[in-house]
Amino acid sequence: MVLSVIATAFILVLPVELPDKTLFASLVLATRFAPLPVFVGVGTAFGVQVAIAVTAGSLLSLLPEGLVSGVVAVLFLVGAVLLWRSATEGPEDAGEAADARERTSFLRAAAISFGVLFAAEWGDLSQLATAGLAARLQEPVSVFVGAWAALLVVSGLAVFLGKKLADRLPIALIRRVAAGLFLVFAVVAIVETVRTLA
Repeated sequence: MVLSVIATAFILVLPVELPDKTLFASLVLATRFAPLPVFVGVGTAFGVQVAIAVTAGSLLSLLPEGLVSGVVAVLFLVGAVLLWRSATEGPEDAGEAADARERTSFLRAAAISFGVLFAAEWGDLSQLATAGLAARLQEPVSVFVGAWAALLVVSGLAVFLGKKLADRLPIALIRRVAAGLFLVFAVVAIVETVRTLA
């Protein structure tokens, strides 16, 4: 494992997920069930999603280098535009929170949490970023560890700190910082594409 790659994946994925539906879905699940099974279910769903994204990115890296860096640049540019455009919107709809936590078994609460987050993460910006990093950096295990750690931090904050966190997050600022990070990675990928094709 490469520590700098872990840090890069962590730093890129964390701000993307903070204002995301994932945070608010985890928050709602934690109002309905006990926090620990929600965290276990959500964390497992994230692990599977990150593994899928890293695998897709690793397969992408088998293509010619110029094509890979061009695709990665497009992924990051699209992510930057989407994040920048969403900066002025409010938090993504989390649905109605239950008034009281349901009395549900640990396994059932974890399974429901897994299902909700697994379905919600398809095509998410963090998944695109993870695939792009895996393709670009060719360190799949390090990208997996960094991205999954960032997702676990976000879900842990949502599940264990709850509503206090959601009310205090500067959503617009976080989305703009994330858009800036995506833009930097897009520029680096564009430079690599031009250098490869030249």
